[in-house]
Amino acid sequence: MEIEYRNPAEIEKRSFAIITEELGNRTFPEEIALVVKRVIHTTADFDYADNLVFSNDAVSRAMNAIRNGAHIVTDTNMAKAGINKKTLAKFGGEVHCFIAEPDVAAEAKQRNVTRSIVSMERAAKLDVPVIFAIGNAPTALIQLEKLIREDGLKPELVIGVPVGFVNVVESKELIIRSGVPHIVARGRKGGSNVAAAIVNALLYQLVHREGF
Repeated sequence: MEIEYRNPAEIEKRSFAIITEELGNRTFPEEIALVVKRVIHTTADFDYADNLVFSNDAVSRAMNAIRNGAHIVTDTNMAKAGINKKTLAKFGGEVHCFIAEPDVAAEAKQRNVTRSIVSMERAAKLDVPVIFAIGNAPTALIQLEKLIREDGLKPELVIGVPVGFVNVVESKELIIRSGVPHIVARGRKGGSNVAAAIVNALLYQLVHREGF
């Protein structure tokens, strides 16, 4: 077997060509296709071609929010680390993750709730447009849906892709039914890397459109 050695840009270009080829007759609107392919590129899992759910105009609305300085809130530092913060900063945005903050941990312990719940409450108080990128904690999605329903929280987008077995499927369905703009991976699959990949797909499309 001959191994092809290529530079990173060539490897990525070749990878996306393979993904397009293996998708065959499966086609998507361009802005959605770029998100789906970025997730497949990150995971090597073609199931995402079927289980990613997009609300109407989710991608274009999210890119417009980023263009206007929206911030990103993640539920894990892993997702935060995977997002291209330098590119986001070009539009005035920042990435926040409150999960490891000592006061968040202390409040969660005092209230006997998860840190994800307190983190989402903290994020809801940010005085900026917010995109939530949730890749690990279904409780974060459950709390977001509660804040949307009871407190009138209006996120620019909810990326709901937690992975696992307990409350994962149900929490994603709550977000789909909530009426807010969303990109959700139905079923058990997902992860922090998927959440970051979706954010980066939005950023890279926007950079391309803006000519950066």
